[in-house]
Amino acid sequence: MRRSDRAIADGEAGALLEKAEYGILSTTSPDGMPYGVPLNFCIIDECLCFHSALEGRKIENILQQTHVSFCIVGRTEVLPGQFGTNYESVIVAGEVRELFELEKQAALEGLLSKYSSAFFDKGLKYIEGMKKKTRVFAIRIKQCTGKARKQ
Repeated sequence: MRRSDRAIADGEAGALLEKAEYGILSTTSPDGMPYGVPLNFCIIDECLCFHSALEGRKIENILQQTHVSFCIVGRTEVLPGQFGTNYESVIVAGEVRELFELEKQAALEGLLSKYSSAFFDKGLKYIEGMKKKTRVFAIRIKQCTGKARKQ
């Protein structure tokens, strides 16, 4: 990190990651083109989990290159008179793998808990009906870097 004075502690970075509503998954296509896609996610056992359709560009990229990056941005505030911005962000790097059976169910329930906890029982039924139409992946977090400017 170039601006080490803006680094935040691992615990704060983890907390920002936990509470973020969405992030950007960055992958690389077979021809080397970068691809970033916004998605929702949850954290389970030091893995960042997300769901997907059965096929698509994201899946194609993941299947050919398992090393990915994921970025979230927390609160921001533009400071026009200072020509700057207060911000907080976290970047994760790791290797992605597909989840099956019990791990897949746990990740789907993790997403349900994070985004629809008031409708958990109804959500379990929804998961059951959609499970065969959904793929689930986990990024094993190898690096997690948080950065902030707060004035």
